[in-house]
Amino acid sequence: MNNDIMTIREVAEYLRLNEKTTYRYASEGKIPGFKVGGAWRFRKSEIDKWTVDQSRRNVA
Repeated sequence: MNNDIMTIREVAEYLRLNEKTTYRYASEGKIPGFKVGGAWRFRKSEIDKWTVDQSRRNVA
């Protein structure tokens, strides 16, 4: 089974952020995610790409 879909809690742990911060970032469109029945979900591959993009922005 593919575990590519993550919850708010899983993304928060993965990025080492507070869950409230992760929820706020998702709501503001700062991190890539989508809602399923009112609950946020995230593709791990998109979160990984987002972190790489953020790293590149901070270097430039």
